Amino acid sequence: MSTMNTQLKYGMVGGGPGAFVGPVHRHAIRLDDSATLVAGCFSSDPAKNKVASAELHIGDDRTYADYAEMAAAESRRSDGIDFVVVVTPNHLHFPICEAFLLAGIHVVCDKPLALTKEECVRLMALSKEKNLLFMVTYTYTGNVTVREARELIAAGRIGRIRMVAAEYPQSWLASPDQDGGKQGLWRRDPAQSGRVNALGDIGTHIENLVSYVTQLEIRRLLAKMDVLVPGRVLDDNDMVLLEYTNGASGMYWCSQVAFGQINGLRLRVFGDKGSLFWSQENSEELILNTDTGRTEILRRGGDRISPAAARFQRTPAGHAEGWLEAMANLYVAYTETLRDVKSGNPIPTTPNFPTAADGVAGLSFVEACLESQANGSVWVDIAT
Repeated sequence: MSTMNTQLKYGMVGGGPGAFVGPVHRHAIRLDDSATLVAGCFSSDPAKNKVASAELHIGDDRTYADYAEMAAAESRRSDGIDFVVVVTPNHLHFPICEAFLLAGIHVVCDKPLALTKEECVRLMALSKEKNLLFMVTYTYTGNVTVREARELIAAGRIGRIRMVAAEYPQSWLASPDQDGGKQGLWRRDPAQSGRVNALGDIGTHIENLVSYVTQLEIRRLLAKMDVLVPGRVLDDNDMVLLEYTNGASGMYWCSQVAFGQINGLRLRVFGDKGSLFWSQENSEELILNTDTGRTEILRRGGDRISPAAARFQRTPAGHAEGWLEAMANLYVAYTETLRDVKSGNPIPTTPNFPTAADGVAGLSFVEACLESQANGSVWVDIAT
Protein backbone atom coordinates (compact mmCIF):
# COMPACT_ATOMS: atom_id res chain seq x y z
CA MET A 1 0.00 0.00 0.00
CA SER A 2 1.27 3.47 -0.81
CA THR A 3 2.31 5.47 2.23
CA MET A 4 1.95 8.83 0.49
CA ASN A 5 -1.25 9.61 2.43
CA THR A 6 -0.26 7.81 5.63
CA GLN A 7 0.84 9.88 8.61
CA LEU A 8 4.46 9.21 9.46
CA LYS A 9 5.39 8.17 13.00
CA TYR A 10 8.59 9.17 14.76
CA GLY A 11 10.41 8.57 18.01
CA MET A 12 12.84 10.77 19.90
CA VAL A 13 15.98 10.06 21.88
CA GLY A 14 16.77 12.92 24.26
CA GLY A 15 14.75 16.10 24.59
CA GLY A 16 13.45 15.47 28.11
CA PRO A 17 12.88 17.90 31.00
CA GLY A 18 15.27 20.86 30.86
CA ALA A 19 16.34 20.15 27.28
CA PHE A 20 16.61 23.01 24.80
CA VAL A 21 16.64 21.63 21.28
CA GLY A 22 14.35 18.60 21.70
CA PRO A 23 11.19 20.68 22.20
CA VAL A 24 12.19 22.83 19.22
CA HIS A 25 12.25 19.75 16.99
CA ARG A 26 8.85 18.64 18.29
CA HIS A 27 7.33 22.09 17.74
CA ALA A 28 8.81 22.27 14.23
CA ILE A 29 7.37 18.89 13.26
CA ARG A 30 3.95 19.82 14.64
CA LEU A 31 3.95 23.10 12.72
CA ASP A 32 3.15 21.26 9.48
CA ASP A 33 1.86 18.05 11.00
CA SER A 34 4.84 16.37 9.33
CA ALA A 35 4.75 13.32 11.64
CA THR A 36 3.36 12.11 14.95
CA LEU A 37 5.48 11.38 18.03
CA VAL A 38 4.67 7.87 19.26
CA ALA A 39 7.77 6.62 21.11
CA GLY A 40 10.83 7.80 22.93
CA CYS A 41 13.65 7.58 25.40
CA PHE A 42 13.71 11.17 26.58
CA SER A 43 16.20 10.94 29.44
CA SER A 44 18.67 8.50 30.96
CA ASP A 45 17.09 9.41 34.31
CA PRO A 46 14.08 7.06 34.72
CA ALA A 47 12.03 9.62 36.64
CA LYS A 48 12.62 12.36 34.07
CA ASN A 49 11.93 9.91 31.26
CA LYS A 50 8.59 9.05 32.83
CA VAL A 51 7.68 12.71 33.32
CA ALA A 52 8.49 13.51 29.69
CA SER A 53 6.52 10.58 28.29
CA ALA A 54 3.48 11.54 30.37
CA GLU A 55 3.66 15.16 29.22
CA LEU A 56 3.98 14.02 25.61
CA HIS A 57 1.21 11.39 25.95
CA ILE A 58 3.48 8.46 25.13
CA GLY A 59 2.30 5.12 26.52
CA ASP A 60 4.38 3.04 28.90
CA ASP A 61 4.79 0.36 26.22
CA ARG A 62 6.63 2.85 23.99
CA THR A 63 8.62 4.67 26.64
CA TYR A 64 12.04 3.04 26.63
CA ALA A 65 14.80 2.89 29.23
CA ASP A 66 17.57 3.31 26.66
CA TYR A 67 18.12 3.83 22.94
CA ALA A 68 19.25 0.24 22.29
CA GLU A 69 16.01 -1.15 23.71
CA MET A 70 14.03 1.38 21.69
CA ALA A 71 15.76 0.62 18.38
CA ALA A 72 15.30 -3.13 18.82
CA ALA A 73 11.67 -2.92 19.95
CA GLU A 74 10.52 -0.40 17.36
CA SER A 75 12.13 -2.35 14.52
CA ARG A 76 10.06 -5.41 15.51
CA ARG A 77 6.71 -3.65 15.71
CA SER A 78 4.34 -3.73 12.74
CA ASP A 79 3.44 -0.13 13.65
CA GLY A 80 7.02 0.88 14.47
CA ILE A 81 8.40 4.38 13.99
CA ASP A 82 9.28 5.56 10.50
CA PHE A 83 12.21 7.64 11.76
CA VAL A 84 14.00 8.65 14.93
CA VAL A 85 15.11 12.13 16.01
CA VAL A 86 18.37 12.21 18.00
CA VAL A 87 18.72 15.29 20.24
CA THR A 88 21.28 14.29 22.86
CA PRO A 89 24.72 15.64 23.81
CA ASN A 90 27.28 15.17 21.03
CA HIS A 91 29.07 12.11 22.38
CA LEU A 92 25.90 10.03 22.10
CA HIS A 93 25.07 10.90 18.49
CA PHE A 94 27.19 8.19 16.90
CA PRO A 95 26.14 5.16 18.98
CA ILE A 96 22.45 6.12 18.88
CA CYS A 97 22.38 6.79 15.13
CA GLU A 98 24.31 3.59 14.46
CA ALA A 99 21.88 1.53 16.55
CA PHE A 100 18.83 2.80 14.67
CA LEU A 101 20.45 2.47 11.26
CA LEU A 102 21.41 -1.13 12.06
CA ALA A 103 17.79 -1.68 13.10
CA GLY A 104 16.62 -0.43 9.69
CA ILE A 105 15.13 2.86 10.90
CA HIS A 106 15.54 6.22 9.15
CA VAL A 107 17.39 8.87 11.16
CA VAL A 108 17.39 12.60 11.90
CA CYS A 109 20.25 13.86 14.07
CA ASP A 110 21.16 17.24 15.50
CA LYS A 111 24.55 18.69 14.58
CA PRO A 112 27.45 18.10 14.83
CA LEU A 113 26.78 14.61 13.55
CA ALA A 114 29.44 12.93 15.70
CA LEU A 115 32.70 13.58 17.54
CA THR A 116 35.03 12.57 14.71
CA LYS A 117 35.06 12.53 10.95
CA GLU A 118 35.60 8.77 11.09
CA GLU A 119 32.34 8.31 12.98
CA CYS A 120 30.50 10.54 10.51
CA VAL A 121 31.84 8.57 7.55
CA ARG A 122 30.70 5.35 9.22
CA LEU A 123 27.16 6.69 9.64
CA MET A 124 27.04 7.99 6.06
CA ALA A 125 28.22 4.63 4.72
CA LEU A 126 25.79 2.71 6.90
CA SER A 127 22.82 4.81 5.80
CA LYS A 128 23.73 4.18 2.15
CA GLU A 129 24.28 0.47 2.79
CA LYS A 130 20.87 0.16 4.48
CA ASN A 131 19.17 2.51 1.97
CA LEU A 132 17.96 4.76 4.79
CA LEU A 133 17.24 8.46 4.73
CA PHE A 134 19.51 10.51 7.00
CA MET A 135 19.13 14.20 7.85
CA VAL A 136 21.43 16.41 9.94
CA THR A 137 19.56 19.45 11.24
CA TYR A 138 21.59 22.44 10.15
CA THR A 139 18.57 24.61 10.79
CA TYR A 140 19.48 27.82 9.02
CA THR A 141 19.47 26.28 5.56
CA GLY A 142 15.71 25.97 6.00
CA ASN A 143 15.23 29.74 5.82
CA VAL A 144 13.46 30.87 2.66
CA THR A 145 15.91 33.76 2.26
CA VAL A 146 18.91 31.44 2.59
CA ARG A 147 17.46 29.23 -0.11
CA GLU A 148 16.91 32.31 -2.24
CA ALA A 149 20.56 33.33 -1.76
CA ARG A 150 21.61 29.93 -3.08
CA GLU A 151 19.32 30.34 -6.11
CA LEU A 152 20.67 33.82 -6.88
CA ILE A 153 24.29 32.70 -6.71
CA ALA A 154 23.59 29.63 -8.86
CA ALA A 155 21.91 31.91 -11.41
CA GLY A 156 25.04 34.06 -11.60
CA ARG A 157 23.50 37.22 -10.10
CA ILE A 158 26.70 38.16 -8.25
CA GLY A 159 29.10 36.54 -10.71
CA ARG A 160 32.14 34.52 -9.73
CA ILE A 161 32.62 34.46 -5.97
CA ARG A 162 35.74 36.27 -4.76
CA MET A 163 35.29 36.51 -0.98
CA VAL A 164 33.12 35.14 1.82
CA ALA A 165 32.80 36.62 5.30
CA ALA A 166 30.67 34.84 7.90
CA GLU A 167 30.30 35.21 11.64
CA TYR A 168 28.28 33.77 14.51
CA PRO A 169 28.79 35.75 17.73
CA GLN A 170 26.93 35.03 20.98
CA SER A 171 27.43 36.19 24.57
CA TRP A 172 25.78 33.50 26.67
CA LEU A 173 29.11 32.20 28.06
CA ALA A 174 30.94 35.54 28.18
CA SER A 175 31.82 35.58 31.90
CA PRO A 176 33.23 33.03 34.35
CA ASP A 177 29.96 33.13 36.28
CA GLN A 178 27.92 32.33 33.17
CA ASP A 179 27.81 28.55 32.97
CA GLY A 180 24.94 28.37 30.49
CA GLY A 181 22.91 25.99 32.63
CA LYS A 182 22.46 22.41 31.50
CA GLN A 183 23.27 23.28 27.87
CA GLY A 184 26.42 25.18 28.69
CA LEU A 185 27.70 22.56 31.11
CA TRP A 186 27.69 19.66 28.68
CA ARG A 187 28.90 21.76 25.74
CA ARG A 188 32.00 22.78 27.74
CA ASP A 189 32.69 19.22 28.90
CA PRO A 190 35.15 17.35 26.63
CA ALA A 191 33.62 14.02 27.68
CA GLN A 192 30.27 15.06 26.20
CA SER A 193 31.13 17.72 23.61
CA GLY A 194 34.34 16.24 22.22
CA ARG A 195 37.44 18.27 21.41
CA VAL A 196 35.59 21.51 20.63
CA ASN A 197 32.88 23.68 22.09
CA ALA A 198 32.09 26.85 20.11
CA LEU A 199 33.50 25.49 16.86
CA GLY A 200 31.30 22.39 17.00
CA ASP A 201 28.24 24.17 18.33
CA ILE A 202 28.08 27.27 16.10
CA GLY A 203 31.18 27.11 13.89
CA THR A 204 29.77 24.11 12.04
CA HIS A 205 26.64 26.17 11.31
CA ILE A 206 28.87 28.73 9.57
CA GLU A 207 30.65 26.05 7.54
CA ASN A 208 27.36 24.46 6.47
CA LEU A 209 25.63 27.77 5.69
CA VAL A 210 28.50 28.94 3.46
CA SER A 211 28.72 25.57 1.74
CA TYR A 212 24.97 25.44 1.11
CA VAL A 213 24.61 28.98 -0.22
CA THR A 214 27.81 29.22 -2.29
CA GLN A 215 28.47 25.56 -3.19
CA LEU A 216 32.17 26.35 -2.66
CA GLU A 217 34.58 23.67 -1.44
CA ILE A 218 37.32 24.49 1.05
CA ARG A 219 40.87 23.81 -0.17
CA ARG A 220 42.75 24.81 2.97
CA LEU A 221 42.31 26.79 6.18
CA LEU A 222 44.15 28.43 9.06
CA ALA A 223 42.53 28.52 12.51
CA LYS A 224 43.12 30.34 15.77
CA MET A 225 41.07 28.78 18.54
CA ASP A 226 40.85 30.72 21.81
CA VAL A 227 39.87 29.83 25.35
CA LEU A 228 39.19 33.33 26.65
CA VAL A 229 37.28 32.70 29.88
CA PRO A 230 39.56 31.50 32.71
CA GLY A 231 38.97 27.98 33.96
CA ARG A 232 37.61 26.56 30.72
CA VAL A 233 39.30 23.91 28.61
CA LEU A 234 37.42 24.04 25.30
CA ASP A 235 37.34 26.88 22.78
CA ASP A 236 34.91 29.75 23.24
CA ASN A 237 36.15 32.01 20.42
CA ASP A 238 37.41 30.90 17.00
CA MET A 239 38.74 32.67 13.90
CA VAL A 240 39.38 30.86 10.63
CA LEU A 241 40.90 32.00 7.33
CA LEU A 242 40.04 29.90 4.29
CA GLU A 243 40.88 29.36 0.64
CA TYR A 244 38.33 27.68 -1.61
CA THR A 245 39.00 25.49 -4.60
CA ASN A 246 37.80 28.23 -6.99
CA GLY A 247 40.48 30.58 -5.63
CA ALA A 248 38.15 32.66 -3.46
CA SER A 249 39.08 33.63 0.11
CA GLY A 250 37.00 33.40 3.27
CA MET A 251 37.01 34.34 6.92
CA TYR A 252 34.83 32.84 9.66
CA TRP A 253 34.41 33.98 13.27
CA CYS A 254 32.38 32.28 15.94
CA SER A 255 32.24 33.27 19.59
CA GLN A 256 30.24 32.56 22.73
CA VAL A 257 31.93 35.40 24.63
CA ALA A 258 31.01 38.46 22.53
CA PHE A 259 29.17 40.82 24.88
CA GLY A 260 26.07 42.37 23.34
CA GLN A 261 25.57 39.61 20.78
CA ILE A 262 22.67 37.18 21.02
CA ASN A 263 22.45 34.91 18.00
CA GLY A 264 24.27 36.92 15.36
CA LEU A 265 24.80 34.51 12.47
CA ARG A 266 25.61 36.67 9.42
CA LEU A 267 26.81 35.90 5.91
CA ARG A 268 28.36 38.13 3.23
CA VAL A 269 29.26 36.77 -0.21
CA PHE A 270 31.15 38.99 -2.67
CA GLY A 271 31.36 38.20 -6.36
CA ASP A 272 32.77 40.02 -9.37
CA LYS A 273 29.28 41.33 -10.29
CA GLY A 274 27.73 41.99 -6.90
CA SER A 275 27.25 40.77 -3.33
CA LEU A 276 24.71 39.25 -0.95
CA PHE A 277 24.16 39.89 2.75
CA TRP A 278 22.02 37.80 5.13
CA SER A 279 21.51 38.03 8.88
CA GLN A 280 19.80 35.37 11.01
CA GLU A 281 18.38 37.97 13.37
CA ASN A 282 16.73 39.69 10.40
CA SER A 283 16.09 36.59 8.37
CA GLU A 284 13.07 37.96 6.52
CA GLU A 285 15.41 39.99 4.30
CA LEU A 286 18.17 39.24 1.82
CA ILE A 287 20.22 42.19 0.53
CA LEU A 288 21.53 42.05 -3.04
CA ASN A 289 24.05 44.62 -4.27
CA THR A 290 24.88 44.68 -7.98
CA ASP A 291 27.68 46.15 -10.08
CA THR A 292 25.21 48.75 -11.40
CA GLY A 293 25.25 50.40 -7.98
CA ARG A 294 21.73 49.26 -7.13
CA THR A 295 20.78 47.69 -3.82
CA GLU A 296 17.76 45.40 -3.69
CA ILE A 297 16.11 44.19 -0.49
CA LEU A 298 14.39 40.88 -1.20
CA ARG A 299 11.79 40.12 1.45
CA ARG A 300 10.44 36.69 2.22
CA GLY A 301 6.83 36.60 1.12
CA GLY A 302 7.44 38.99 -1.76
CA ASP A 303 6.74 38.24 -5.40
CA ARG A 304 10.43 38.36 -6.38
CA ILE A 305 11.36 35.23 -4.42
CA SER A 306 12.07 32.31 -6.75
CA PRO A 307 9.63 29.36 -6.79
CA ALA A 308 12.31 26.99 -5.44
CA ALA A 309 12.58 29.08 -2.27
CA ALA A 310 9.00 30.38 -2.12
CA ARG A 311 7.52 26.88 -1.85
CA PHE A 312 8.63 26.87 1.79
CA GLN A 313 6.79 30.09 2.70
CA ARG A 314 3.82 29.92 5.03
CA THR A 315 2.67 33.48 5.61
CA PRO A 316 2.37 36.71 3.58
CA ALA A 317 5.10 39.34 3.66
CA GLY A 318 5.13 41.29 6.89
CA HIS A 319 4.03 38.29 8.97
CA ALA A 320 7.43 37.20 10.22
CA GLU A 321 8.79 33.71 9.87
CA GLY A 322 12.01 32.69 11.59
CA TRP A 323 14.07 29.99 13.23
CA LEU A 324 11.25 27.59 14.11
CA GLU A 325 9.86 27.76 10.59
CA ALA A 326 13.34 27.12 9.19
CA MET A 327 13.58 23.95 11.25
CA ALA A 328 10.07 23.00 10.14
CA ASN A 329 11.08 23.47 6.50
CA LEU A 330 13.82 20.88 6.91
CA TYR A 331 11.25 18.44 8.27
CA VAL A 332 8.84 19.21 5.43
CA ALA A 333 11.56 18.36 2.91
CA TYR A 334 12.66 15.28 4.86
CA THR A 335 9.19 13.80 5.41
CA GLU A 336 8.12 14.48 1.82
CA THR A 337 11.17 12.56 0.65
CA LEU A 338 10.62 9.81 3.22
CA ARG A 339 7.05 9.28 2.02
CA ASP A 340 8.35 8.95 -1.53
CA VAL A 341 11.01 6.47 -0.43
CA LYS A 342 8.49 4.40 1.52
CA SER A 343 6.32 4.35 -1.59
CA GLY A 344 9.12 2.66 -3.51
CA ASN A 345 10.97 5.59 -5.04
CA PRO A 346 14.78 5.73 -4.77
CA ILE A 347 16.53 8.09 -2.37
CA PRO A 348 17.40 11.21 -4.40
CA THR A 349 21.08 11.87 -5.03
CA THR A 350 20.68 15.52 -3.95
CA PRO A 351 17.96 15.73 -1.27
CA ASN A 352 16.53 19.13 -0.37
CA PHE A 353 17.85 18.95 3.19
CA PRO A 354 21.23 18.49 4.95
CA THR A 355 22.46 14.89 4.88
CA ALA A 356 25.12 12.76 6.53
CA ALA A 357 27.52 14.05 3.88
CA ASP A 358 27.07 17.51 5.37
CA GLY A 359 27.87 16.00 8.76
CA VAL A 360 31.10 14.58 7.33
CA ALA A 361 32.00 17.99 5.90
CA GLY A 362 31.37 19.61 9.28
CA LEU A 363 33.77 17.29 11.10
CA SER A 364 36.34 17.58 8.32
CA PHE A 365 36.25 21.33 8.95
CA VAL A 366 36.52 20.87 12.75
CA GLU A 367 39.43 18.43 12.53
CA ALA A 368 41.33 20.63 10.09
CA CYS A 369 40.90 23.58 12.48
CA LEU A 370 42.19 21.47 15.38
CA GLU A 371 45.20 20.40 13.33
CA SER A 372 45.94 23.99 12.37
CA GLN A 373 45.68 25.17 15.99
CA ALA A 374 47.84 22.34 17.31
CA ASN A 375 50.64 23.25 14.90
CA GLY A 376 50.70 26.95 15.72
CA SER A 377 47.83 28.19 13.53
CA VAL A 378 49.29 27.11 10.20
CA TRP A 379 47.59 26.46 6.87
CA VAL A 380 46.12 22.95 6.62
CA ASP A 381 44.73 21.26 3.53
CA ILE A 382 41.21 19.94 4.04
CA ALA A 383 39.86 16.74 2.59
CA THR A 384 36.10 16.20 2.73
